[in-house]
Amino acid sequence: MQNWDDLRIFLAVAHAGRVAAAARALGIDTTTVGRRLQRLEAAIGQPLFESVAGERRLSDAGQKLLDHAETVHAAILAASEGEHSGGVAGHVRLSVAEGLATNVLAPRLDDFTAANPLIRLDLITASGFLDPSKREADIAVMLARPRNRQLIATRLTDYRLRLYAAPAHLAQHGTPATAQALKQHVLIGYVPEHIHAPELDYLSEVHDGLVARLRSTSINVQHAMVRSGAGIGILPDFVAAKDPGLVPVLPEVMLARAFWLVTHADGHNAPRVQAVTRWLRDATAAII
Repeated sequence: MQNWDDLRIFLAVAHAGRVAAAARALGIDTTTVGRRLQRLEAAIGQPLFESVAGERRLSDAGQKLLDHAETVHAAILAASEGEHSGGVAGHVRLSVAEGLATNVLAPRLDDFTAANPLIRLDLITASGFLDPSKREADIAVMLARPRNRQLIATRLTDYRLRLYAAPAHLAQHGTPATAQALKQHVLIGYVPEHIHAPELDYLSEVHDGLVARLRSTSINVQHAMVRSGAGIGILPDFVAAKDPGLVPVLPEVMLARAFWLVTHADGHNAPRVQAVTRWLRDATAAII
């Protein structure tokens, strides 16, 4: 394998997940992309991608080649920018809860980009978590520890959730003195059929029979609902505690949860993955 251009095309497909998208990004036709991939697979002697629901996902051989290809890419970038020290480079897909991404990670991205100018980072906050075991993400921050032996999972941080409301709501409807009294208030929570993890079923832990009347799949939307005075909701402290428009309700009611840092064993030690995991640990160190 002597042709860097084939590796460049391989990287584009690995990052885009689709041949057509990679071809557009490269400014070449899809036939050329397909032909170059076939040539590279012939040189490697193994398929580099698996086709799943119209997407190209890396095979085990493709994952191993990706780390080498990104090292080469980093060297080329460093040389083209006149840098001699090189640096960690590559593309990292991070699957993370929306609330954590919005309130903890996004405000700290300046630090990450300053320390890792050659890493391209995707923060994916779609409902549910992408699965590192299926190569859907390089890193997933999950609510429970997975049992898949292909995955390496370590506890990232603990966090707490409490009931919050806007002062205007409590002034109009009164402040509940007990969890039972919450039944007299409009409650805000998740859409039950779209709860992708049992750890998000908060209301059932507070008191039997509590039902959310206003619901959303988005924690950011729930936060906005609570802040508007529409009702009482359970929010993570890292989302609500610093919001001057909210006050805790029944402060003795506290739910404990944890975030787990999950990577695939094959890519766990890749420098680009380790760079992101170090930043994640620093960014979440003071979450409680």
